[in-house]
Amino acid sequence: MTDQEKEALPKVKCQLVGADGNAFSIMGRFQRAAQKAGWRKDQINEVLKDAMSNDYNHLLVVISSHCEEP
Repeated sequence: MTDQEKEALPKVKCQLVGADGNAFSIMGRFQRAAQKAGWRKDQINEVLKDAMSNDYNHLLVVISSHCEEP
């Protein structure tokens, strides 16, 4: 997925503040919200792959960049 395609994706309504800070919990919360928002499985997997490609802080930055508070 290109950067342009990533920017075209709608942000998902996903509350991260106050949620369980476990990385797997964050990814699961994002995945469920993205599915509910109509994202395709490959789009979700691409974001999760990017999120897991580095450390915990990178995961938070990547996931939060695709989320907005409900």
